Amino acid sequence: MIGVVSKAESVERARAAGCDEVLVFDAASLAAQVAELTAGRKVDVVYDPIGRATFEASLNSLRPRGLLVSFGATSGVPPAVEVATLNAKGSLFLTRPSLAAHTANPEEYRLRAQAVLRAHADGVIQPRVWRRYPLAEAAVAHTDLLEGRSQGALVLLP
Repeated sequence: MIGVVSKAESVERARAAGCDEVLVFDAASLAAQVAELTAGRKVDVVYDPIGRATFEASLNSLRPRGLLVSFGATSGVPPAVEVATLNAKGSLFLTRPSLAAHTANPEEYRLRAQAVLRAHADGVIQPRVWRRYPLAEAAVAHTDLLEGRSQGALVLLP
């Protein structure tokens, strides 16, 4: 698994989380770095939680018939894509999942929530809490999040 981080200080944390290789994001060179790590093949799937800033580099890191899962927008909503672009880049697949589409009714929501809570209880999902803040410091937590200082979940305590 190849992880991509925003700053060099995050490389070791990504390795500890299970990444075999870790790249520091650079839009101009990411696809070339991915190609180098994979002997030119590139990757089967890219999970992109960032959005606009990383979208093009994510598409360019995919092998022919690869899949881009674009699920975040911390840098802004990803740009619109011409269908012909997906063809030209190797018959790529693109999806933009949303939680609402997977929890369309109360029963489906309950079943999915139970599955997540069960996975957490079984230790399959292990949240990485970066810092806990008293509720009175919510503004500090918000600033830490906006300025990219966090390296995991931020928790507000009552």
